[in-house]
Amino acid sequence: MPETFTLGAIPGATPGKWIDTWNERMPRTALELVPLAVADQRRALVEAEVDAALVRLPIDKDGLHVIPLYDEVPVVVCARDSHLTAADELDLADLAGEVLIVPEDDVLGIRVPGTEAPRFAPPADSADAIATVAAGVGIVVVPMSLARLHHRKDTEYRPLRGGPTSTVALAWAAERTTPAVDAFVGIVRGRTANSSRA
Repeated sequence: MPETFTLGAIPGATPGKWIDTWNERMPRTALELVPLAVADQRRALVEAEVDAALVRLPIDKDGLHVIPLYDEVPVVVCARDSHLTAADELDLADLAGEVLIVPEDDVLGIRVPGTEAPRFAPPADSADAIATVAAGVGIVVVPMSLARLHHRKDTEYRPLRGGPTSTVALAWAAERTTPAVDAFVGIVRGRTANSSRA
């Protein structure tokens, strides 16, 4: 078993419970968490920068093993004083007339009929988009984990009914299915320390 297992993680992924289990079961193999941009997730796996990674689907699965883990609810991030905060949940129709900011690292491919495009270049990432929203300009739709990751006192978010979900998955290069990768897959799938792979 190698001395280090490297796990890539895209923004918003929360591998804490799996890392805790790894540290209990695999005390001789340190787990190193490597932050990954969604745009780099496949390259990092293919070029062996990480042993495995928590990725956002879709991803080109050629040469990879991919296990979908969970779907994230999309949320609308708006300024704290926005009229949209009056509702506990929003529908796509509620967003008509709003300026919809779509960051360059958009993972949802969101298109909302009736919204307006901003008159400025797309922000580089979700953090910049949420900062723009905090200034009172427009709305942004992101997976809930990204809204929590970049939460600010001057913004609020509400779940978007009928919006596109984002699936987080565990992926690794098929040709590098090592015992350490197998061990991490077992942890993620909930196998106990004593269970066989059957």
